[in-house]
Amino acid sequence: MADYLLDTHTLLWYAGADPRLPSAISQRIADPTVRVVVSRASLWEITIKESLGKLILSQPYAQWMQTLRTYDFYFLEITDAHLLTLSGLPAVKDHRDPFDRLLIAQALTDDLTLMSRDGKFGEYAGLKLQWA
Repeated sequence: MADYLLDTHTLLWYAGADPRLPSAISQRIADPTVRVVVSRASLWEITIKESLGKLILSQPYAQWMQTLRTYDFYFLEITDAHLLTLSGLPAVKDHRDPFDRLLIAQALTDDLTLMSRDGKFGEYAGLKLQWA
């Protein structure tokens, strides 16, 4: 069984049936033989951006979360092990997003493949990436 951690944009695009999400990625997320993981860091990021008006969800946040729970996703908490990995991540030029860096640390710590189109993620040694 493969384990995939969704980047925040991947989660949003999948939940919103956004055409920017490649069909191969959408099919993999929907595949019952894979474990799809959503980080609490992504939910935190979505909450912040939605409350600041930088993100408009298809429905109010509480309803959006209820819809999200209908998917067979595993919700990943932030652990001390993740924070320890995060503290040792190298500085990557022009990549300081704290949510991205925490997702990278979680993927590295828990041996997850990160589903993201973010090109800067490839600069982190040992990180497994999947996009299309």
